[in-house]
Amino acid sequence: MFTVFLLLAPPVEIAPPPRVVDPFAKWEKNIVALEKRLTATTSKPGAVFFAGSSSIVQWDVKKSFPDAGYINVGFGGSVIADSTHFAHRILTPYKPATIVFYAGDNDIGRGNKPQQVADDFKAFVETVRKDNPSCRVLFIAVKPSIARWKKFEDQKKANSLVKAFCEKEKGLVYVDVVPVMLGTDGTPIPELFVKDGLHMTPKGYELWTAELKKALAK
Repeated sequence: MFTVFLLLAPPVEIAPPPRVVDPFAKWEKNIVALEKRLTATTSKPGAVFFAGSSSIVQWDVKKSFPDAGYINVGFGGSVIADSTHFAHRILTPYKPATIVFYAGDNDIGRGNKPQQVADDFKAFVETVRKDNPSCRVLFIAVKPSIARWKKFEDQKKANSLVKAFCEKEKGLVYVDVVPVMLGTDGTPIPELFVKDGLHMTPKGYELWTAELKKALAK
């Protein structure tokens, strides 16, 4: 008579699947708030929308452009891809005639290469023009700042690539605010920035407003 011994292997623990993190989820509250504001705003096709990061958020467009009816849908801390992702909720349904866009600053700040900035802007333009091909897009150049002065060379390269793209495409305008923000020594003018050295004072916005008015008039 034979005795058979069965060796049972220890149970194998199956690791749970990796958690998928949505990089855009952090903006949901901001976007919902913008949607509510847009619902309460009388907006007809053909309006001018301001979109992008915190430099747009902090721009008092009603003060800079009184009675123009411009609409601000910026959300602070965002990069270009964020505006592209949420365009179908805060931009394209309203078929704006013009989008004033400022982003790319945070992109470079977090280490994105100039070519990536240009490619992301191209993707943004494609998205907002998909169902609204006549929409003008005015790209405000990535600004030089005290806080990110070490990134200035990358900013210049990104601006150059975006400018070249704008010059090839009808309805795209590159708004060069860089020269007016640099002093005679070639560095950022301190009076244009608040304490953090990144965001702008009312004086800074006055300069931007003057440059933008020229571009809008073209």
